[in-house]
Amino acid sequence: MYFSIVIPLYNRPDELDELLESLCKQNFDNFEVIVAEDGSTLKGDQVVQKYADRLNINYFEKNNSGPGLTRNAGAAIAKGDYLIFFDSDCIIPPHYLSTVFAFLETSQTDAFGGPDAALPTFSPIQKAINYAMTSFFTTGGIRGGKRSMEKFHPRSFNLGVSRDVFNQLGGYGAMRFGEDIDFSLRLIEAGFHTALIREAYVYHKRRSTFRQFFKQVYNSGIARINLHLLHPGSLRLVHMLPALFVTGMALILIATFLLPVLILFPLFYCLMVFIDSARTNRSAKVALYSIAAAWIQLTGYGSGFLVAVWKRLILKRGEFRAFEKKFYN
Repeated sequence: MYFSIVIPLYNRPDELDELLESLCKQNFDNFEVIVAEDGSTLKGDQVVQKYADRLNINYFEKNNSGPGLTRNAGAAIAKGDYLIFFDSDCIIPPHYLSTVFAFLETSQTDAFGGPDAALPTFSPIQKAINYAMTSFFTTGGIRGGKRSMEKFHPRSFNLGVSRDVFNQLGGYGAMRFGEDIDFSLRLIEAGFHTALIREAYVYHKRRSTFRQFFKQVYNSGIARINLHLLHPGSLRLVHMLPALFVTGMALILIATFLLPVLILFPLFYCLMVFIDSARTNRSAKVALYSIAAAWIQLTGYGSGFLVAVWKRLILKRGEFRAFEKKFYN
């Protein structure tokens, strides 16, 4: 069994260095690496050259088109039985590929993925963002680490798929945001099987500032409505919860002028996040940052969702997105 690891890259040579170094430490060696440079101004060619004698690695440059179409370009030259897509800000544990190989030897699946986690060396803000993206208190558990009553939807920071299946589906669509969810939905709608390999986790560095994080989740909220229009029936209650949170908290804050005791509701939420994050991360500093990250996660996603409802469902406008120039950031 041969794996092709495809990495879309945009202005992140330092992170690519860490990712490639982690791939050198895999205890399974039957794989190739393909780095697709997506119109970067800070190129990763010298980083790739550094690993030319340690990895079977291919590198090419292309015009900027976003990560989905860049993954397609990398997949087009892949030779593996399975394609594995990583984001450039991931670090891969040494057991990852051997874990996937063992799973595929005993279980038939067309596509797979795993959770993401945080390393102890990550910054307090990155740990707080990781908490917000994976916590029950922010609906983050839907990303892959928690059990779900619906079929597993792999996310492309950590996604593997049979090359034949990938080609049958025509790869990723042209969406710049939500393209990985669109791909997973098309997988399932076409009758293919997906699997969560819980031990095949990656360390995901995520955004390094709250401003970048807000842009990411705001566009994710917009993308959810775009996905709803592409895949009717894919919208679930859990996807609406951040919008309900934004609406509910706005109403509570307005009502506090008449009934000040209502301010206890958002304060109680902050306390619950602080306690849970402190228990999880064993750090009061990370727990304090987690309060901010949780509010950004819910209000950013929720406000993007509500804006998209207004523009796309009520005004019937075409697909749109925000912060286009900073897509990878």
